[in-house]
Amino acid sequence: MYVVRELMYCKPGKVGEMVKRFKAMEPLMKEAGYAGPIRVMTDMSGEQFWTIVWEQEVESLDKYVEFMRQGASDPRAQKIMQGYHDLVEGGKREIYKVE
Repeated sequence: MYVVRELMYCKPGKVGEMVKRFKAMEPLMKEAGYAGPIRVMTDMSGEQFWTIVWEQEVESLDKYVEFMRQGASDPRAQKIMQGYHDLVEGGKREIYKVE
């Protein structure tokens, strides 16, 4: 099992909009067969202000890539995430193997 964290460093005042977008993606993921827990977290303190973390558990990296492909080709997901680059300054992805 793996934990995948998508960290987004938002522009000031834009965290709330990104939270809404990530929350709107959850039903689409469940519909596509994603069974793992999904968490959306915002920073209380940290290295950089206005950080949002979207954390998900996946059985395998192949499954993760499959879900990402499905999401990228789903017009509903495209609509939800349209223009999100205007809300963020950068980000990164962390992938951990659960031991």
